[in-house]
Amino acid sequence: MIHRRLINLLAICAALSAAFPAFAQPAATAPEVQAPRDGDDAERPTPYDDQLSRLAEILGSIHYLRNLCNTGKEDSWRADMQQLLDTETKDEPKRKEKLTASFNRGYRSFASVYTDCTPQAIVAEERYRNEGATLATEITARFGN
Repeated sequence: MIHRRLINLLAICAALSAAFPAFAQPAATAPEVQAPRDGDDAERPTPYDDQLSRLAEILGSIHYLRNLCNTGKEDSWRADMQQLLDTETKDEPKRKEKLTASFNRGYRSFASVYTDCTPQAIVAEERYRNEGATLATEITARFGN
């Protein structure tokens, strides 16, 4: 089961890295997001839940920025998030809720700052995409076996 999950993360990683050519600038490092832990034993947290939460936030940010800066509507990032939810949180509503909240937080954080596509928005999208690709690669490399 974990093998299939990590293959899906690799697919997201490929999508993140293939969306645009890589930038020569280093990606900005964002603080790691810590999800609050409940005492509910019904959920099956993974050792990489914090990284998944950050990846979900990145996907939300990219989804907003790509649609802001592209003329056509692009739902591939939302679809990637749905695929992540389907494989990672099957029968785990609290984990699904946490990852969905992270996606929405990423989306709203940029929606509150950018109403027009600016050069800064383009750079932010590329940096987040690079960070997401790195994060997805790290998760699969560390937890793939």
